[in-house]
Amino acid sequence: MQLHDTASRAVVPFEPRGDRVGIYVCGITPYAAAHLGHAFTYHVFDVVQRRLIESGLRVRSVRNITDVDDDMMRVARERGADYRVIGDEEVERFDRDMSDLGLLPVDSAPRATEHVSEMVEWIKRLVDQGFAYARDGWVYFETRLFPGYGRLSRLDRNAMLRLSRDRGADPDDPRKRDPLDFVLWQASLPDEPRWPSPWSEGRPGWHIECTVMSTGELGTPIDIHGGGDDLIYPHHESEIAQAEAGGVAPYVRHWVHVAMVRHMGEKMSKSLGNLVYVRELLEHVPGASVRLLLAGHHYRTSWTYDPEELQVADARRARYEEALSAGGGLDPDESAEFQRQFRDRIDDDLDTPGALRVLDLAASAVIHQGGRRHPEGVPPEDVLRPLLSLLGIRLAPIHGGVQAV
Repeated sequence: MQLHDTASRAVVPFEPRGDRVGIYVCGITPYAAAHLGHAFTYHVFDVVQRRLIESGLRVRSVRNITDVDDDMMRVARERGADYRVIGDEEVERFDRDMSDLGLLPVDSAPRATEHVSEMVEWIKRLVDQGFAYARDGWVYFETRLFPGYGRLSRLDRNAMLRLSRDRGADPDDPRKRDPLDFVLWQASLPDEPRWPSPWSEGRPGWHIECTVMSTGELGTPIDIHGGGDDLIYPHHESEIAQAEAGGVAPYVRHWVHVAMVRHMGEKMSKSLGNLVYVRELLEHVPGASVRLLLAGHHYRTSWTYDPEELQVADARRARYEEALSAGGGLDPDESAEFQRQFRDRIDDDLDTPGALRVLDLAASAVIHQGGRRHPEGVPPEDVLRPLLSLLGIRLAPIHGGVQAV
């Protein structure tokens, strides 16, 4: 399999180390329902995982839960509710949505609140080694002391300052020695959760959470680490800095980032209020249709949600179901060629749109042969079902040539 690596800006072979692969994907902050942008990101990594498993590798997948965060605190205040209750409810909804989309369950979903003591120890190490400093109960990573800061995103200082401001990093914080320094630990407000530390009773910063949980779950180096491409800076850039400054190098072997889904002319986000929720889509079409919508877009190309495209995806699903129930059988050589072409597309930087075109041809071939069976014909189930499964698309089983209900 070849995958684009953000660090090298190139599509390169993904080289496993032995027969095991560790994947860490940045997960949700559980204060609102899952939207189509979430679904696109986790669909992509689900396909990566399925292809690696099919190739004989043992995959350990980890997707964290950021259950203590500025946004969690804000929503808890707005609702007058305990942030832990909100988190539990939203995680349950998220898991149900992802399951209904046909995603494989992750092997681990660590919560930030369960690993604060390890975060404190990591921050202590950064302070002791001179990469971090404390001010008024807060601790910051001093970016100017880490020469590699910026190498993942390849942004200049002005761009980093702009994105820091846009993405909540607060470059105007007067406690910082440099506007690009980022928070490792912060003193809690009176109504916020708090944990003991040498600096204050407080809570961890966002970036340190993922470095600690990813290395704790997978060891180092992590084989594949990623998420949406809005995480490249400052989140993943800062993860690298605090990991390597803390003595972990290399931290990640292969960085994979997924483009944004847009709606109403803007990136789909909670702050803009232009979200298309997964559950809303699942109320109108099966999960397989949503997966076909997602698979119709290459993971590195931003796209805009269009309800008409969902209808096209649903019609595609119906076409595949028709092919599965058509009976007959394909010529073995033709069947093998469809399967080879499909996997070639997946292995070429996850070209899922190209893989769907191969599936379309295979389904048409099955339907057009009108139930006629080649003497050594391969049943449609044996041709189409494994390929659909690689994309996480679950269609009802066929019994005696009739679609099961």
